[in-house]
Amino acid sequence: MCFELDSEPPIPAISGAAVSHDDLTLEAADGNRFAAFLATPDGAAATGIVILPDVRGLYRFYEELALRFAERGSAALAFDYFGRTAGAAKRDDEFDYMEHVRQTKPELVQEDVGASVRHLRSLGCTSIFTVGFCFGGRHSWLAAASGHGLSGAIGFYGSPRERDGVAGPTQRAAEFEAPVLALQAGEDKNITAEDNAEFAGALRAAGVEHEVITYEGAPHSFFDRKQEEFSDASADAWRRVTEFVDRYR
Repeated sequence: MCFELDSEPPIPAISGAAVSHDDLTLEAADGNRFAAFLATPDGAAATGIVILPDVRGLYRFYEELALRFAERGSAALAFDYFGRTAGAAKRDDEFDYMEHVRQTKPELVQEDVGASVRHLRSLGCTSIFTVGFCFGGRHSWLAAASGHGLSGAIGFYGSPRERDGVAGPTQRAAEFEAPVLALQAGEDKNITAEDNAEFAGALRAAGVEHEVITYEGAPHSFFDRKQEEFSDASADAWRRVTEFVDRYR
């Protein structure tokens, strides 16, 4: 898990912002029903954000992140990965998520991304971005190669390399149809500087607009209000996210 259950996004709430939120159950094209959390601003939103959580799936951190996007004028939908194996009900803190992570498949994650994108488009969003963390960061980038018509794909500390014989974002860079922002941790124990350099090189060779940023000294999951010593990295990362969305929407 990337965050503790009491962690919060290191983004200030906008006092007095008019937003609404709802717990949803969405249905993918293969019939999977899965949980989602939708936050919307007061009034129409042309920009939609699909949030791909870490390996824990949908929980409070990502619901709060959706609210922060909505306060700034975007409709944001965070979704859960485990509808096929755990159902769409709310879960307690004892949920054994790794049992279900092992049963996920990249193509089925993208089925759920597709359903999330379609829901945002049904609300009037014309520009859709994905934003993912860890497990979700990897799949956020892969969403750019999955025919969703994205305006951009953002990932925090995702692994871009091949895994268990399955091509990763580096190997699939030539298929990407949207710009990419990668926000990586310099002290990540599982994602190396070589991994990040290879990803950037593959995107460059494929002609994909991209930024691959590494925060030296920052650990995996630095984007967390509890990680006060990395607040500068968090602030810079959030600035880059908002500028990326503004640039490509």
